[in-house]
Amino acid sequence: MEVLVVGAGVVGLAVARALALRGVSVILAEAADAIGTGVSARSSEVIHGGMYYPPGSLRARHCVEGRRRLVDFCESHGVPFRLCGKLIVATREAERPTLETIRSRGVENGVEGLVLLERTEAVALEPALSCVAALHSPATGIVDSHALMLALLGDIEDAGGVLALHTPIEAAERREGRWQVRFGGAAPDRLEVDGLVNAAGLGAQALARRIEGLPPTGVPRQVLAKGSYFGCGGRPAFTRLIYPAPVEGGLGIHLTLDLAGRMRFGPDVEWVEAPGYTVDPARAERFEAAIRRYWPGLPDGRLMPDYAGIRPKLSGPGEPAADFRIDGPAEHGMPLLVQLFGIESPGLTSSLSLAEAVADRLLV
Repeated sequence: MEVLVVGAGVVGLAVARALALRGVSVILAEAADAIGTGVSARSSEVIHGGMYYPPGSLRARHCVEGRRRLVDFCESHGVPFRLCGKLIVATREAERPTLETIRSRGVENGVEGLVLLERTEAVALEPALSCVAALHSPATGIVDSHALMLALLGDIEDAGGVLALHTPIEAAERREGRWQVRFGGAAPDRLEVDGLVNAAGLGAQALARRIEGLPPTGVPRQVLAKGSYFGCGGRPAFTRLIYPAPVEGGLGIHLTLDLAGRMRFGPDVEWVEAPGYTVDPARAERFEAAIRRYWPGLPDGRLMPDYAGIRPKLSGPGEPAADFRIDGPAEHGMPLLVQLFGIESPGLTSSLSLAEAVADRLLV
């Protein structure tokens, strides 16, 4: 069986690996000149615990299972990571019930080790922190996402899979029991495969609209949320990730660390019509105000524009957060086609679990 996976971000790589390890002949097509240049290149690199998401949702299930698979994969493949832990903080009493809700949800989702801390207990862990209470998640961590993607690619190639860069997919149609795919690039041509996986991230909806015969319900709307990040020089003030209580559209302007210990803050939420990756230095003022709620010792003028990412959401401002969407033949009626939509945070954490779900749907 031959399958074309479109999109070589972390999810597409994970899907191609899962299929290749099951004995499928895999071609991984990527329009860019390298793997992981889209959504995957601009994440927080956080290994999420899985306590935010509604019990029973795809996000909850795949985040928790994906985290366990991801940690095992990193350990077995030498991918740098660290389970540094995270504190979700209430900076005023009115936010305390939010922590209790997150903890209850996390326990129901199977997240390990969640503990509610009073102020003195939280400050004992992180002396620079200001809060009235905190939820400690020891299962949360950080990972080198580029090393992760290279390791996934290594497994794909070891299992006989092929990566095709500079290969934009222009159209696909079902003919005579197989998928006929037309691609562009420097040497445009056609390709015939048995199965097709749309893991194109920001381009998933555009690709879906180029699949002949796909019903309109097979292409959900896409809403773009830009998230900017600011770096912070100097000696790290924290050893764990620090998250405020969640806000509409995201998890708030939180503090993350990279594997070298450097601090960065973000993302915020800016609803946009088209992708754009410039960080407006003027946003630093808003960042500083948010950060000082839990780190009043932030020095003046320390924040520096770093990078921005675009999240391909399925819901917009004022709407409940949409779940991941994995559309197989049961959803759209087309054989041997699986499409992934709305795979934003916690997509990286969920990637290995999502990959198994895609393989299960494709190989029924």
